[in-house]
Amino acid sequence: MHFIFGFLAAAAGVYSLLIFIRIIISWFGGTAGGRPVELLVRVTDPYLDWWRRKLNLSFGFLDLSPIVGIAFLSIIQNILYSLSRFERFSVGNLLAIVLLSCWSAVSFILGFCLLIIFLRFIAYITNRDIYSPFWRVIDNISQPLLYRLNRLFFGNRIASYVKGIVFSMLFLAVIWIGGGFLIPLLVKIISQLPF
Repeated sequence: MHFIFGFLAAAAGVYSLLIFIRIIISWFGGTAGGRPVELLVRVTDPYLDWWRRKLNLSFGFLDLSPIVGIAFLSIIQNILYSLSRFERFSVGNLLAIVLLSCWSAVSFILGFCLLIIFLRFIAYITNRDIYSPFWRVIDNISQPLLYRLNRLFFGNRIASYVKGIVFSMLFLAVIWIGGGFLIPLLVKIISQLPF
């Protein structure tokens, strides 16, 4: 039984890697690349499309649903790997693995969003050429995110652009740093539960 769980964990890891490669390839021109890329698309796109349909996590050019799909595979892989290693597996260990895997994905998303908003802030205060391709991509990603966060903080009131950026950066940083301290403590407590 340990061998089967180990094999399934390895298969989930390989599939995650294929999805990651598919995402990287999509950044550089989609499916142009011949038969190997076509095969990769056929193997990975049904899974990715399922997540895109279920979760509408698109912010401008940025689609975060593949990250959720990879995080789900990571959770499954961690559970299977743990089942292959341990003779006795508790529900507490399972919950700890799920919580840590979910936090890993959320932490990545928070860090990425914080970086994008920080870059937008730097561009704003240094009067960078926002019409260059790099800054247009940053704008396309940051504007929908800033809009949603500003609606959260200010509702329908109008706030200055700098105030909105600063509040957004502070909010994301507090959640990211606070979660970085709180989640490992929760994982330790949950993993020691007797059931």
